[in-house]
Amino acid sequence: MLCSGFAYRFAALPLLAVLLVAAGCESPRSARPAQEPVLPSTGNILMPPPGAPVAPGMPGFTPGVSDLPPGPLPIRPAEVALMPDQRARVGLLLPLSGPNAEVGRSLMNAAQLALFDFADQKFDLVVEDTRGTTDGAVEAARRVLNQGVGLILGPLLSAPTKAVAAVARDAGVNIISFSSDRSAAQPGVYIMGFMPETEIARVVEYANTRGILRVASLAPDSPYGVAVTDALRQTAARNGTILVQSRLYPPATVDFSSVVRDLARFEMRKAALDAQKEELRRRDDEISRRALDRLERRETIGDLPFDGLLLGDGGPRLQALAAQLPAYDIDPSRVRILGTGQWDVPNLGAEPALFGAWYAAPDPKDREAFVQRYREAYGRQPERIATLAYDAVALAAVLAQSSGGADFRTIAITAPEGFQGRDGIFRFLQDGLNQRGLAVLEVQRRDARVIDQAPQAFRDLGS
Repeated sequence: MLCSGFAYRFAALPLLAVLLVAAGCESPRSARPAQEPVLPSTGNILMPPPGAPVAPGMPGFTPGVSDLPPGPLPIRPAEVALMPDQRARVGLLLPLSGPNAEVGRSLMNAAQLALFDFADQKFDLVVEDTRGTTDGAVEAARRVLNQGVGLILGPLLSAPTKAVAAVARDAGVNIISFSSDRSAAQPGVYIMGFMPETEIARVVEYANTRGILRVASLAPDSPYGVAVTDALRQTAARNGTILVQSRLYPPATVDFSSVVRDLARFEMRKAALDAQKEELRRRDDEISRRALDRLERRETIGDLPFDGLLLGDGGPRLQALAAQLPAYDIDPSRVRILGTGQWDVPNLGAEPALFGAWYAAPDPKDREAFVQRYREAYGRQPERIATLAYDAVALAAVLAQSSGGADFRTIAITAPEGFQGRDGIFRFLQDGLNQRGLAVLEVQRRDARVIDQAPQAFRDLGS
């Protein structure tokens, strides 16, 4: 049968179960050279949506004509994928066209690497293009469900995930979405993205153990910025950190001078300095003149009410925001700057005010082998979130090889021991949220260095 989607059936090397099992450890395989064909086992490779990528060395796709009826498609129950005598089928919903097509292609490439590493000959990955829209995601979900998938991976964002959830729930099929929005999570819909709550809790709790007890925050007035601020408030209440103040600024802000000036209480501290200078001039003695000479090099006087400052932004806005800190006498050598997972990018230390700042993220060494393999196979750098697709497909492939046949039930997905992936340990909770074991990193001139190691098992977190 030819369909509008396409399925991969890979002949993989023997499974190393310790690669992605409960509390396991990573032991990557070396990739085949890009020029060596990665041949499928018996089965169909069907026509992908227009513009979908073909992995280097993969056979070309053969055009076909859909024989599915128009309109809503019938949905078959998920139990068909749990029977040991049948093939395990998993749906993968990605934006292979539309505004997020580049991200979708990177996720698709990573998924193919995971198939090669983990899948056996009875595993089918049925891929559908969501076109980057909510309606497209719903249509894609109906198509993969019609093909008997027992698990859906994706979509990428929260709105399509929420829309797909109703369709999958009616079919009794679980979803592992790549979203990081907690509002998309629910029982049966597990979000795999990096959650700001986890990142904030990790870095703020670490800072607390290092004596940073009074924290302020600046973040955009956006869903992400509000989530960061709420996470900081909750973490502070839990571990005794004092949240001195938190400010939200318009997401379109370009000039951060007034934002930082207000946070730094610059006018008040400058007025205090001017008053001190005037008093020293009035005294006009030798000691006062020397003190006055020292104050001439100061912008303000008086300590800030916080010793930690969380900047809940990333990219060019973060650089512009950080550059204003010294201008208004927020000295990074006296106030520890804290960040989020959006900081997990190279060359952050090019902005001097961020040098020495702390943030929480996966340990870079956990994904080094993946990045190297991806570059060798595809000749480019993967998107940062490409590891989500790799880990999701690897997890699905491992669950498909359970002793009693493919097991995509909630009890298997939410195993309390969790799983070891390319971004460290992770596990899904009953409410659909995830937990991750993150490291704390310190920004250096060109890169970042780990200053507190990521846990290797959830028992190390006391849970």
